[in-house]
Amino acid sequence: MKFTLSWLKAHLDTTASLTEITDRLTMLGLELEGVEDRAAAFRPFRIAHVVEAVQHPNADRLRVCKVDAGDGVVQVVCGAPNARTGMRGVFAPAGTHIPGTGVDLKKGVIRGEESNGMLLSERELGLSDDHEGIIDLPADAPVGANWAAWAGFDDPLIDIAITPNRGDCLGVRGIARDLAAAGVGTLKPLDTSAVKGSFVSPLKWRIDLPADRAHLAPLVVGRYFRGVRNGPSPKWMQDRLRAVGLRPISALVDITNYVMLDLGRPLHAYDPAKVSGDLVIRLARPGESTWP
Repeated sequence: MKFTLSWLKAHLDTTASLTEITDRLTMLGLELEGVEDRAAAFRPFRIAHVVEAVQHPNADRLRVCKVDAGDGVVQVVCGAPNARTGMRGVFAPAGTHIPGTGVDLKKGVIRGEESNGMLLSERELGLSDDHEGIIDLPADAPVGANWAAWAGFDDPLIDIAITPNRGDCLGVRGIARDLAAAGVGTLKPLDTSAVKGSFVSPLKWRIDLPADRAHLAPLVVGRYFRGVRNGPSPKWMQDRLRAVGLRPISALVDITNYVMLDLGRPLHAYDPAKVSGDLVIRLARPGESTWP
């Protein structure tokens, strides 16, 4: 089970240090597999201001950029279509290792123009497969600052082993509850504010099990949402999912994955337009396939 320290603290109000938390986890029987410094690979990268971006004189698809990363202006040749004057991005100086591609960056001359570093895309940082353009940071991103710290990547990743009898700790909140019970802080209350609007769901959940098998599904809960428009999930959610090794896909998929990891509650999203009749929980019948 993997989670970041900040994710844990979203549920646990504590002043305990990382070492105190990991030591207590082991004492609780939640064996510590390791702690990863996610910022280590990103330590050389800084937030930079593109002072100028002009067309490369010898290449149609390249731009020559003057980049200020807090210690003077250097020239960088960039092939990203979104490189422009005034933007802020993530700068890798010559001599650094690019984690997403495995390249050791060197000074060079590209089509007759000197290049002293690189403006990075998400793929080059190993964050995603996106390499359509370089990372475009907000205008108030502090020039010269360590990008990893600013972006929250200086957040330790904790990995613990879960034994079969501790299903309650297959969610971050369950781990926080265990730590709170052991005196390491206080469990924060969940937000139980009412969902806006109400209506009778046109879909019903039914449990159809023999009396001697009723324990297999004692309870099922669902909620019907109208007016849903799928798209990217919020950045904070994508960041947490990426931190534990999951690739963000869309808001609906990411929410189901996030709730499973956050609260230890597996769930699934259905498109009601593709559902015929009610949703029934039952045992498979002889000769019936378990997957369509």
